[in-house]
Amino acid sequence: MDDHDLDARTLDAAEQAELESRLVRPDGVSEEQAYEAALRPRSLDELIGQERVREQLALVLTAARGRGRTPDHVLLSGPPGLGKTTLAMIIAAELGTSLRLTSGPAIQHAGDLAAILSGINEGDVLFVDEIHRMSRPAEELLYMAMEDFRVDVIVGKGPGATAIPLQIPQFTLVGATTRAGLLPGPLRDRFGFTAQLEYYEAAELHRIVDRSAALLGVHTTPKGGLEIASRSRGTPRIANRLLRRVRDYAEVRGSGVVDLDIAHRALDLYEVDRLGLDRLDRAVLDALCRSFAGGPVGVSTLAVAVGEERETVEEVAEPFLVRQGFLARTPRGRVATPTAWEHLGLRPPKAVTDPTLPLD
Repeated sequence: MDDHDLDARTLDAAEQAELESRLVRPDGVSEEQAYEAALRPRSLDELIGQERVREQLALVLTAARGRGRTPDHVLLSGPPGLGKTTLAMIIAAELGTSLRLTSGPAIQHAGDLAAILSGINEGDVLFVDEIHRMSRPAEELLYMAMEDFRVDVIVGKGPGATAIPLQIPQFTLVGATTRAGLLPGPLRDRFGFTAQLEYYEAAELHRIVDRSAALLGVHTTPKGGLEIASRSRGTPRIANRLLRRVRDYAEVRGSGVVDLDIAHRALDLYEVDRLGLDRLDRAVLDALCRSFAGGPVGVSTLAVAVGEERETVEEVAEPFLVRQGFLARTPRGRVATPTAWEHLGLRPPKAVTDPTLPLD
């Protein structure tokens, strides 16, 4: 059966009403942000993938509801785009409580955290994204809040300063981090439940693409949806973003149906190759192989060669390239693997193909 002959899924009236209700845009929220929020699952039953984390979290929340108590504090770690914020929203929805959102960089003083905690209601969920980037004074105040549900407000300065204890309602802290190793031990130990989110398999991402396409009213075929999923780097956020861009291509240069051919042409236009590498990824590999003979080369030098900041190369491109086996981090610098040379259609030097030869 030809890919074009497969029926595309369409929205019924109930699903269309659901989408419209999700796409209400508050002031200051962009259309892109509104769509991203609309595509988030709202319960553990709607969540696709992360089976072990979902089952463990369901037990924690169900047990807490049965005891009539707030759940233990939750720490979510993993690369960007895997659903840490979504899980925090689901936790609040499952508990039937309000969600307060903030981030580690926004909490630079203990007073910032005290102001947030003083406005919390009984049973609320406080979500702190990038919690490893909190300031040390705020972090120490958080220890007391997590354990004793109390904060000390300092009044005055110098020798005459006094600490006034302020009792706060019981709440559940959900912390999210992309770099769990930077969390201090005392903070990490105060979380009663920790979860490590893993990259998604292509089949799971395919289900996410199908669900998002149905919500957005995008006509997709199975092969078209799978092609988007396979180029999404194991990340739902990227899968949803690519779906919206392929939808644009299908509507402007096609019939509106996202099939295999449209997916290929659209993703090639947006410079996302069959393995999910984008322009930056290929620029890093190209510079490493062509300009530096495969390395080793320092990341700062590599960043200058591709015209990007060091942090961009180190935190955006490198993790995926290492995971795919294209790049290796060594004490002397970054080194391209034989797979990287092959992907670029280049012949590697003999020192790369023969591990017994020195790299220098």
